[in-house]
Amino acid sequence: MSSLHPEDNPPASVQDFAGWGTVERIDVGDEDVEVRHLDSGVSHKLGEFASTAICGNDITSSCLYVAALCTIQAGPYAFLCLAAVAAMLYLFRNIYAEVGTALPLNGGAYNALLNTTSKFRASLAACLTILSYLATAVISAGEAMHYLHHFGEKLDLWHHFPVIPATIGLLGFFALLSVIGITESAFVAILIFVLHIATLVLLVGSAFWTFGFDTTIFWANWSQGPPDGALGKAIIFGFAAGLLGISGFESSANFIEEQKKGVFPKTLRNMWFAVAIFNPLISLLAMSIMPLSAAYEVKEGVKKAAPDFLARMATTSAGEWLATLVSFDAVFVLSGAVLTAYVGVTGLMRRMALDRCLPQFLLKENKKRKTNHWIILGFFATCVSIVLITEGDIDILAGVYTISFLGVMALFAVGNMLLKVKRRRLPRAARSSWVGVTAALIAVLIGLAANALVDYPALVRVRVFIVYFVIAVSVVALTFARAQILKVLLAIMRAGIQPLNETLAEKLDQINNQQVVFFTKGDNRANLNRAALYVLQNEQTTRLKVVHVFRDESDLEGLDLQEQLQVIDELYPELRIDLVLVKGKFGPELIEKLSRELGVPKNYMFLGTPGDRFPHNIAELGGVRLII
Repeated sequence: MSSLHPEDNPPASVQDFAGWGTVERIDVGDEDVEVRHLDSGVSHKLGEFASTAICGNDITSSCLYVAALCTIQAGPYAFLCLAAVAAMLYLFRNIYAEVGTALPLNGGAYNALLNTTSKFRASLAACLTILSYLATAVISAGEAMHYLHHFGEKLDLWHHFPVIPATIGLLGFFALLSVIGITESAFVAILIFVLHIATLVLLVGSAFWTFGFDTTIFWANWSQGPPDGALGKAIIFGFAAGLLGISGFESSANFIEEQKKGVFPKTLRNMWFAVAIFNPLISLLAMSIMPLSAAYEVKEGVKKAAPDFLARMATTSAGEWLATLVSFDAVFVLSGAVLTAYVGVTGLMRRMALDRCLPQFLLKENKKRKTNHWIILGFFATCVSIVLITEGDIDILAGVYTISFLGVMALFAVGNMLLKVKRRRLPRAARSSWVGVTAALIAVLIGLAANALVDYPALVRVRVFIVYFVIAVSVVALTFARAQILKVLLAIMRAGIQPLNETLAEKLDQINNQQVVFFTKGDNRANLNRAALYVLQNEQTTRLKVVHVFRDESDLEGLDLQEQLQVIDELYPELRIDLVLVKGKFGPELIEKLSRELGVPKNYMFLGTPGDRFPHNIAELGGVRLII
């Protein structure tokens, strides 16, 4: 090992000097090694049906309540609003497909922004996703208990069912299962999905039979006109309410690494078909066989969505037996959505903690079950707080859910735009047009604005959302600023308690000494400088290892890499830049070996955007990030 600089003494004027870099050579050898993913072993790849079932249970569960919510805002125009939502979702099919095939890594919008912009911006998208999971769990648990209440009443099992305590109990039950380690399996997801789709088909068929082309009820409902007599307002706010019906569309992007090659775009297509068929059709048939008032209940002069709307529709269509079946199906599919939320948020928060966007104690695992109990228990406690604050009000919860979910979709569209500009050389199997992405983003922003301005409970919706979002962002911001906070505390304690002073200094060194790796193909000074700037702006470290992989000694002839890094190392005295020359063939196995040799996790390894001739898929590299 040699020094990157001829001199070893730091400049006296620099206070936070990280030390001069070094040059070393590593030969990784030719032996085979098992390539591991970032946060798991070699994953079992899921096929189209299983993958569709897992994410389909989430998005199709919204069929149980979105028609009622949309009817409150749009009246007889609800089915048209839901059709417009399906048209917007068609645009997002290509948006998600382009990002997912270019960056086939778990994390959804967080992953898209992490590889196209700064880590903090990506963390904001992650905070919105966490809020979306929170609302998913609370709404699904609450709706499941409402349908269970309806189920028990019809069978004369109970008449005063405690919905809110039961909701908390269901959330606690799945928290316990998650801590124990029982997660949603593909087989169980398929059973629930098949039962749910079969029930919806039976409901739609029965409603159509009852309708029998007798348009009397339909025209009676249609003649009522829009609520408050304002057609434009009804369409816009109905569209905004109908956007809740596509919540869960992002779920497939959160487990893309577990899907077989080529499956991800198919799951997007299948989810779109389910939403485009069932949501408008259920709304249209409901207003053809029932009065619009069946979609809501009036409490204290305010319209509230009927929590058992589809059960009411089933009773009208075929009688109590179908209402019982719908309630039975609803309890299962909504409970499955609760478990999906636990699984999704655990994976996302663990990834954020690994990337040092969240506190490291969240990575602690149960010794017996190997589960992240602090993440699960914290998520459960937050869910309970939302239930108690909102008193299980689905309108408020739907507003929080929709705002956070639409925020994630908007950021995903932005991530797609950044991908087109910053990572245009990155291969991808699908492409969305600029017109389509722009139109989809505008539609989402309209939905966001409308949900924030809807009459009741607008202030409560926005206030609840803001409170929880600010809390989430504050935790992330404090995590990002912990090195600076420790420096301030250390300065205060220098004249104080020596043991505490030493503890703070040790903790600060622990944070700063996390090494990061940047793979470079050559000695382009501009790219090397951009890599150094990215590390300084996004990572809490003072150590950067620049790795150049070569096959033969002749490949190093004429390479000016050491001299270029010496200049950059002098420009940024707070960052120590080491040069590592690695003999071998660049690929997943070399990255795995180097990760073990240097003790650097693969999510702290960075790469410039590869071109069309790059022989490996980004997902095969195990979490390596694109920063240039």
